[in-house]
Amino acid sequence: MQNALTFLKKLKTHNNREWFESHKNDYLAARDEFLSLCDGVIGLVRKFDPRIAADTEASACMFRIYRDIRFSKDKTPYKVHMAASINPGGRKSITAGYYLHVEPGASFVAGGVWMPPPPMLQAIRQEIDYEPDRLLALLKSKGFRKYFRGFDEEGRMQAAPKGYAKDHPQIEFLKNRNFIVSHNFSDKQILAKNASRQLADAFAAMHPLMEYLRQAQDHES
Repeated sequence: MQNALTFLKKLKTHNNREWFESHKNDYLAARDEFLSLCDGVIGLVRKFDPRIAADTEASACMFRIYRDIRFSKDKTPYKVHMAASINPGGRKSITAGYYLHVEPGASFVAGGVWMPPPPMLQAIRQEIDYEPDRLLALLKSKGFRKYFRGFDEEGRMQAAPKGYAKDHPQIEFLKNRNFIVSHNFSDKQILAKNASRQLADAFAAMHPLMEYLRQAQDHES
């Protein structure tokens, strides 16, 4: 992944079309490295998560490097990271799945559900209300705690959501609008020969939570 990290560092400094086009071959080499890493991760994820289809390809999971600047004050045309979503149903699916983000000094893995539509959000909250013990057990498990400390707080409501008492035993979970866990990886880990294994091990640790969230989503559908 050295080519990828080196290219992304340079892109952060020279985030313009002229530079990018003159270094297109460097980008393609970096992209190939990232896709190879993703292929390795996907193969390992399939071993513990049968919902990831056998024909899932890294190229279909990877996000475009081009930014949508139509409604953004930041007009830089390119993302300074490479990312992929490994999801049942494909990259654009809202089913609970895995996210891989490679960025110099800021790489991480994440998983869960981001900004679910209201019916799905209600279904997840209902699952937490009806079956809290399973959630608490998996969040406290040794495998999970090796990488994660709980749901990320971004987007969490200040007040109790409609229909739930402010003193509900699981109110801090119910306040979430997103149900995401994440773990950071150093450049050294991303460059390691066993990087795919390290990343997949983190995904394996979050897999029981993915199944919990998917069960809620299945009930919603």
